[in-house]
Amino acid sequence: MSLFQLLAIRITVIAHASAAHLASAGHLRRATDRERGDVPGWVLITLMTAGLVTILWKLAGDQLAALFTQAISSVTGP
Repeated sequence: MSLFQLLAIRITVIAHASAAHLASAGHLRRATDRERGDVPGWVLITLMTAGLVTILWKLAGDQLAALFTQAISSVTGP
């Protein structure tokens, strides 16, 4: 199993656990609490995004740097 598949499985498990935790009876929000937002959801999204960026950077960092350099060098100015 590849690293990407393991990461996808882990993210899925974390997302399901987080959703179950938020939906439990102790975490149901009242109508007056709606303005506060969903802090645990945003934390989860931030952590998953940071994990994906880190993995992409480790796996394809050199290729992305070369692609960026090529794109910048192909730009011509006035």
